[in-house]
Order: sequence, then C-alpha cells, then structure tokens
Amino acid sequence: MNPDEEDPKPAPEEPAPESSDEPIVNAEESPPVEATSDEPPAEMPPSIETVETHEAAPPSHGPTPDPEPVAPPLPPILREPLVPAYDPHGANPLDEPMSDEAFVQRRDYDEPAESLFGTPEPQPDIRFPGEGRARGPRVRDAQANLDLDLGRIKRRKRYGLFLTTLGVFFVALVLAPVTWALSYLFFDPPSTVLMLQRAAEGQAIHHAPVPLNRISPYLIRSVIAAEDSNFCTHHGFDVNAIQDAMEANADGGRLRGGSTISQQTAKNLFLWPQRSWVRKGFETYFTALIEFMWPKHRIMEAYLNSAEWGDGNFGAEAAARARFGVSAADLSPLQAARLAAVLPSPNRWRADSPGPYVRRRAASIVERSQVVRNNHMASCVLMIDAPQ
Repeated sequence: MNPDEEDPKPAPEEPAPESSDEPIVNAEESPPVEATSDEPPAEMPPSIETVETHEAAPPSHGPTPDPEPVAPPLPPILREPLVPAYDPHGANPLDEPMSDEAFVQRRDYDEPAESLFGTPEPQPDIRFPGEGRARGPRVRDAQANLDLDLGRIKRRKRYGLFLTTLGVFFVALVLAPVTWALSYLFFDPPSTVLMLQRAAEGQAIHHAPVPLNRISPYLIRSVIAAEDSNFCTHHGFDVNAIQDAMEANADGGRLRGGSTISQQTAKNLFLWPQRSWVRKGFETYFTALIEFMWPKHRIMEAYLNSAEWGDGNFGAEAAARARFGVSAADLSPLQAARLAAVLPSPNRWRADSPGPYVRRRAASIVERSQVVRNNHMASCVLMIDAPQ
C-alpha cells in the first residue's frame, strides 16, 4: 500500500428511504409515463407484489386507475341476518348459530317473503289462539243471514211472475178501460174501428158530431122505438129482449139481435164490428162501465153520433145532410123514422129511396114513436117528454 495514498474515506451512507406506502416500481420494468400525453397509460398486468402494495397505498396524485369490478350483492333472502327472527317454538336464536335453511323457514313464518324479483308471495292465513272460537258465532250469523236472503229471493221469483201477470191484467182490464171510458164522457171520439175499416175499404168518411140538443126529438123517439124501447128503465141489458132473440134464433128464423142501445154504443166506440164470443164479452164489460159512469143522455148522444148510416156517413148530422139535405135538428117524423128503419143494415137499405120493406118498417116506427112520447119512454133523454 502506498503510504502516499490516502485511505479512501468511506462514502457516507445514504439514509434509508423512509418507509412509504408508495409502491416500489422497477424503472426497467415500467417506463416513465409522459405527462404530455392525454391518453391514459396502457394497463399492465400487475404482479402479486404490486397488488398487495396497491391495496395499502394511499391515493396518488397521478392518473386514477379504473376501479375493479364489484360483485353484485346477494339477494336479501340469502344474506346472513344480523339478528335472526325470534322463533316462539324453538330455542333463542341469539344463543346458537342458525343455518340458512332454518333462517329462510323462520323468515317465511314471521314476515312476508319476497321472491328474487321483488314480488310479494301470498301468505297463508294465520289464525291466532282464540280467534277460531271468536269467529264461530259470526260465521253462523252470516250463514243464517245468507239463508234468509236466499229464501227471500226464491219467494220473490216464485211470486214475481204471478204479480207481474196480475199487474198486466189490472192495467189492461181495469185502469185502461176506465180511463178510456171516462175520457169519452167529456170528449167525442174522433173515429172508431168501424170508421177505420170503411176508410180502408175506400169509402170517404163523413163524420160531424153534434150535441144532443141539436138532434131532432123525432129521431130520438124513433131510435128508441126501433132499437130499445126500455132504454130509460134498464141498466144496460134488456133480459127480456135477449130471451126473445134467443128463442127466435133457435126456431131457425131470421137472426134477431137483442142488443140494447148501451151495448151498441160500447161496441161502436171501443170494439170491432165482427161477431165473436170474445167481442161479446168485452162488449158486456164496456156496457157496464158506461152505464155506471155515463148518464143516459150521454149514451144516446154518443150512439147517434157514431152510428153508421151507409156510404161512409157516420152520425145523425152526416146522415141527415147526405140523405135529405137538412140538418139533424130539422128532420121530420117520417125522415127520422126512415133513418131509424135502416139502422140494422145501413149499407143494404137506403133511407132516401126506400124499398117496400123500409116503407112498412118506417110507418110502423112512426106509430110506435107516438107511443114512446105518450108513455114518457124517452123522458131520461128528452125533457119535453118528462111527465108534468
């Protein structure tokens, strides 16, 4: 050793770098990242040591790496509960561990369970102690009330058809006919079924209703003498005339009618002209109605204004003007008798040019009209015929 050479002084030891949480990176393995580049550095597969130091390293001031993917949380039903549910039939869950299956069963028992998609599942009806005994009387009362309601429904169905039929018959046979007849007490009917039938056949209808005081008394007496001599004394039906008509028809002679003026009025105003037992029954019913509600002079007035006198002439006014050219108030005794004589067949016989039968019948009616006047047989209609 050369004494002239100085002993080299030992190099001062560099202080050991303080322990830092920053990762130690090998310069050869990881080249420096240029700060001027805007793009993030390419990701390098970190080594095991790098991962361990990175977990404990504080956030650096450099570019932040992408966060690692996080696993989705488990469904609520698979999580381990912090405090298990209390099972009243088992041991205290705080004293012993619980398996996942036991927890799921207890969770389903204590609180509504949810499926993986969050839809609540229907839970069974849990009956608490004593609830069955309290619900028993209520169930029996509800069943009794239900039986009562079903019984009422059955009874209503049983009598519903009967009550409906009874109501229909009441309206058809009582309310409607009474209202109809009562309206004709104050108003003249604009037309009748027979007028509509003649119009359908092509006849021109002539109808001019007039009050009874504008109709000749000769016509009133002639009609009573020819059609119904007991008009003022009967109550709608002449029993003796009906018996005589039945005996005459039984002998095989010419058909003879026993209808009163009241019956003919009911037929003309409310019914159809064809003969049948059904029409006869309704005729009897309407005759009783008008005899009960109408006075006699109204029945005679309605009859003389609705009777048919042939060729589409209905009513005394239209017949007097068509056959004799005068009003109904100016008819003579012979003219009135001829009009009364053709009433049974007005379209077959004519009052203005009568045949032998109509002449003989008219002469007989003139004589009988005097009897009607002398015996006050029209006193219910004509005040001049009333006894003094």
